Amino acid sequence: MKMLLRWLHSLVALLALLLAGPVWLLASNQVATDGHWSSLDRSSAGIAPDPAVNAEAVVQVYSARAYNWRGAFGEHIWIATKTENADSYRLHQVLSWRRPTVVSSIDTPDRAWFGSPPTLLADYRGEAAAQIIPQIEAAAADYPQAELYRVWPGPNSNSFIAWVIREVPGFEVTLPVTAIGKDYIFNGVFAAAPSGSGYQLSLGGGGGIMLALEEGIELNLLGLSFGIDVMRPALKLPGIGRLGMPVKVTEG
Repeated sequence: MKMLLRWLHSLVALLALLLAGPVWLLASNQVATDGHWSSLDRSSAGIAPDPAVNAEAVVQVYSARAYNWRGAFGEHIWIATKTENADSYRLHQVLSWRRPTVVSSIDTPDRAWFGSPPTLLADYRGEAAAQIIPQIEAAAADYPQAELYRVWPGPNSNSFIAWVIREVPGFEVTLPVTAIGKDYIFNGVFAAAPSGSGYQLSLGGGGGIMLALEEGIELNLLGLSFGIDVMRPALKLPGIGRLGMPVKVTEG
């Protein structure tokens, strides 16, 4: 009985540790939970190159806090591509309310995600972008779980992004610790880290470990991750994200 109580106390302490960040974000109103989705900001942040004045091929990856209360736990990530001389961008992402969930459509690349401003994670230009755009499109079309969406622990929108990154040689992106679902590995438990600078072990996205130069050390418990970035010193916490130096934008 004492051993059982100790296990229960340990489990409660672990859950409290994992949920402290998201609860604090909600309690301090740092995540917008009011307002209908149709009235929330979806304007451009002015980060992406204007196709009217920039003819070169472009691939950019953006992240933003998820809509409503989900934003206290994680982020939504999407890939924007523009072929050489194109007059518009095409966004590749998974949307939970669509079937199939994969959507590749012409849209504003750097618009806010229902009230949350975007953060640039990767920026590929010119020949480097031109080489990977067809492969990104092919990987998006071959996504193995286009009919399934699970917020936790995956496969979800971030699982899709991690899938595409791993499928495209030379496409390396350091995903934020708050990208719940990025650790969901298809057809196995071992894979390269999305940055290409290390490896990770994951048990269905619900638990695992990542060791990489860019991501640092990350532990995944019950789908929530925390860790330490050594190269760019920072503490990474569930919900809260990075405390320290900002992550480096991957360029190519």
